Amino acid sequence: MKNLFLGFIALVISSTSYGQTKDVVDIAIGSADHTTLVAAVKAADLVSTLKSAGPFTVFAPTNAAFDKLPNGTVATLLKPENKGQLAKILTYHVVAGNLDAASVVAAIKAGNGKAVVTTVSGGKLTASLDNNKVMLTDEAGNTAYVVAADLKGSNGVVHVIDSVVLPK
Repeated sequence: MKNLFLGFIALVISSTSYGQTKDVVDIAIGSADHTTLVAAVKAADLVSTLKSAGPFTVFAPTNAAFDKLPNGTVATLLKPENKGQLAKILTYHVVAGNLDAASVVAAIKAGNGKAVVTTVSGGKLTASLDNNKVMLTDEAGNTAYVVAADLKGSNGVVHVIDSVVLPK
C-alpha cells in the first residue's frame, strides 16, 4: 500500500508539474505504478491511438491490479499472438470523452445510483458509489475502485483503479 501511495504522489506531482502538456499515455509512463499497463499498451500497439486528439477517459489499473489476475495471465496476454485480445481488454478501460470525477458522480446520481458507460471496445462499464468511492463493475460482475481521480492530460483524463476490469 505504501508503494501505491508513493506512486500516486509521484503521478500527481508529475501530472501537475507539467500541466496539461502530457497526454494520457505520458501520464501512465510517468508513473512507477503503471509499468505493466504501459507495457501492455505498447504490446497492443495502442500508443499512437491513445496519443491522438481524444478526448479519452482512461481507467488505469495499477501494477498491483494486474498482479490480482490469475498467475501467468499478463505474460500470456503480452504475447504477439494475443494482441487482439489484449487490445480489447485495454480499450475496455477507455471511454470516449472527458469524464472527470464530478461528471462521473453527477451521472451516477442522475441515474439513481448507477451510470452505464460504453467503452471504446464497445463493452459496458457500470459506475456506482460505494462508501463515497466510485466503483466500476464490469460485464462479468467484477469490481474496481477509483483510487486516484482527475489526472488531467492534454487529450483527456486518467482515473487510477485498483483492479483490472474485463469485457465479456
